Amino acid sequence: MKTFKMMSIDLIRDQEIYPISIEDGIVINQENTSRSWILELFIDKKYEELFNNFQTTNEIIHAKVVISYPENEPAHFEVLTYSVKEIGEHISVLLKGTLKRVRRKYAESLLAELIEDGLSGEELLSKFEHDMKTRPFLKKEE
Repeated sequence: MKTFKMMSIDLIRDQEIYPISIEDGIVINQENTSRSWILELFIDKKYEELFNNFQTTNEIIHAKVVISYPENEPAHFEVLTYSVKEIGEHISVLLKGTLKRVRRKYAESLLAELIEDGLSGEELLSKFEHDMKTRPFLKKEE
């Protein structure tokens, strides 16, 4: 098994991105034949109802996770909510699933999209630097 620090996580539903504010989180590659991963989030209790609903309905969650360093390209996961545990004013959420095999080159896709939008010069550079830090949803992402 390999364990990584979770820097951020966004849920993707109906082409919309929903950032989840995390206090702490880890990503575990179980390195098994199922190629399964575990994501553990330590988050504010305000998300409890959301994740309890995911667990009750067995909804597959599409998640975009930045691992280890904020500058890293997000990894895309398909996960199910396995457990939601209350810990004081926070909850621990355990998600289990798989890493989507298609890796996108975020920087290249972002740059192409900004050029398609007609940006150039300083405006292009400024918007590119900003978006590389904030990682907005790209039109071509699924």
